[in-house]
Amino acid sequence: MYERTGMLLVVSGPSGSGKTTLCRRLADAREARYSISCTTRPARPGEVDGTDYHFLSGGEFERRLQTGAFLEHALVHGNLYGTLQAEVLSHLNRGIDVVMDIDIQGAAQVRNCTDPQVRRAVVDLFVMPPSEAELHARLSGRGTDGAQTIALRMANALEEMRHWREYSYVLQSSTREEDYAKFLALVTAERLNVARICEAG
Repeated sequence: MYERTGMLLVVSGPSGSGKTTLCRRLADAREARYSISCTTRPARPGEVDGTDYHFLSGGEFERRLQTGAFLEHALVHGNLYGTLQAEVLSHLNRGIDVVMDIDIQGAAQVRNCTDPQVRRAVVDLFVMPPSEAELHARLSGRGTDGAQTIALRMANALEEMRHWREYSYVLQSSTREEDYAKFLALVTAERLNVARICEAG
């Protein structure tokens, strides 16, 4: 009797909050399609074009940018990244949910999109670390960064955390299992939203 259009799950949070793990787990469980970004950075060993990223030249990225092809885009460490709006809409039109792991600037661009289908589909979530001490422990626990790098990441994380009120939902991180259970509960509830349901046919 009814069909549902897809939802666009926009997930943000500071490095170390666990947001990427949540998004990947949801996609691995086939609960949503993980959004594949375009980038101008070179592919790393083992990365596959069209699976990990859409690898574009700088000229091709700029051409697509000028035609309004990107739902959101950003310059990160000298490389351009962006999400193709047409690719996202193709999934939403078929009732497939899409999950995006993006920063606060990208999330703001998605929220400000004028496309009515995108605006109707967006469900935005900010993942907040349990505490500053726990966040510092998570960033330090990777064992790959020096004290100066960790301090910079902490400063960036604290700045990002000031933006949580811009989101419709906030998840205070605890354990991986509890976080995922809450995330899945949000997805399940939003699938019942009448704004995304129409009569079949």
